[in-house]
Amino acid sequence: MNAKSGARGARQAAVDSVLGSAGRRRRGRSYAAVDSVRASPESPRPRVSITHGDALSAYSKWRTPVVIVSDGPYGLGMFDGDPDGVEGLAEFYEPHVIQWSKHSTNQTTLWFWCTEIGWATVHPVLERHGWRYTSCHVWNKGIAHIAGNVNTRTIRKFPVVTEVCVQYTMDKGVSGVPVKDWLRAEWERTGLPLYRTNEACGLKNAATRKYFTRDRMWYMPPPKEFEKISRYANRHGRRQGRPYFSLGGGSPAGAQEWERMRAKFRCPVGVTNVWSEPPLHGGERIKRGSTPVHCNQKPVSITRLIIESSSDPGDVVWEPFGGLCTAAVASAGLGRWCYSAEIDRKFYDHAAGRLADECRGLGVGRRRSR
Repeated sequence: MNAKSGARGARQAAVDSVLGSAGRRRRGRSYAAVDSVRASPESPRPRVSITHGDALSAYSKWRTPVVIVSDGPYGLGMFDGDPDGVEGLAEFYEPHVIQWSKHSTNQTTLWFWCTEIGWATVHPVLERHGWRYTSCHVWNKGIAHIAGNVNTRTIRKFPVVTEVCVQYTMDKGVSGVPVKDWLRAEWERTGLPLYRTNEACGLKNAATRKYFTRDRMWYMPPPKEFEKISRYANRHGRRQGRPYFSLGGGSPAGAQEWERMRAKFRCPVGVTNVWSEPPLHGGERIKRGSTPVHCNQKPVSITRLIIESSSDPGDVVWEPFGGLCTAAVASAGLGRWCYSAEIDRKFYDHAAGRLADECRGLGVGRRRSR
């Protein structure tokens, strides 16, 4: 056995000890077994999984996501499979977007990394398949990213030191009806005038202006406000139409059920949509010798931020374009389940070793080999 194959064998053994015996080589390819990760959802120690292959063949085996972190092709021709131009991005992403939509719920948040023009190209595809734009976030890498090595007389533009990470949520509605439309239709069924929604919430006019408007100022009533609306409607609305505001059951929905109708989100104090973080250097940057393994490795700090802000411990994260699997690393530290896929063998091998080290230190996803 030569040194190279010996190192690869040692790395795989480390992955097996973390991800389970089914993570061993099969038919010449290596998988972190999805079945082992699909163990009891009540497990107090969530696991991470990485698959060597196309995520399109794995989505149906993954548990329902609360967060999807997409960091795939940018249309810059930087690696195998990355189109040399944004023209092919919509066609590339659409099969993935279809699967994301199919397996997501109203609680799912998508974080879509790309260049500005790449995102603009894919945005219509996302909208077409039910993803609702929430906000665009900018990773500002700072002047150190170019290190004075840009000839602006040649490129004829300001140096680019940013990437965008765009937040989308899924609105599957109620029985296929968008939540905004369903909410108003349910109130209209009561036979009560619209202004009485303000009385229901104990507000002067905010309910009609925000929760029941048809214009762009609409937003979902918070769970406690929804519960007030539901109780009021069922107390004062027409008897023959009851129950009102039922989400498929035989009784009106309460605050807890309504909470599950929207994506999770919490914002740390002082955080905005501009994330100023220098490009990776030092120990976090994975290298082969002195050369970075991946040209666009994301900081764990930013990845932790987006996962923690849109999920809870025990929730499921998808990372369909793993690269070095930064989302899986962040998920392991945050107590989330994570399913990653990486099609490039070189990146997969480095990611597998990285995850083995991370999970061993945290005690996440560890399972005895059979």
